[in-house]
Amino acid sequence: QVQLVESGGGLVQPGGSLRLSCAASGSIFRLSTMGWYRQAPGKERELVADITGGFNTNYADSVKGRFTISRDRPRNTVYLQMNNLKPEDTAVYYCRGGAIWGQGIQVTVSS
Repeated sequence: QVQLVESGGGLVQPGGSLRLSCAASGSIFRLSTMGWYRQAPGKERELVADITGGFNTNYADSVKGRFTISRDRPRNTVYLQMNNLKPEDTAVYYCRGGAIWGQGIQVTVSS
């Protein structure tokens, strides 16, 4: 069964860092564009960053310069390094590969 499993979320103070991981089962993801999305309470789900099979990246303006997306192709894993976190980054973060979504993981930025 093809699935995506996120890990690495939690509670962090403003200015802190977290690294999210998305482990994909199934080799079809190795050449696919993978993305991180987030959904805050009362808001629509939005793209945070994505990375193509050729390692080209794209970021939402709100996270440029603070977040970095990367992928480890042999491990079939995508990462989201989040630095200088702000309270407005608080959301459930989802990994996506094609039509497949992970279950989501909570990130809370609060003092």
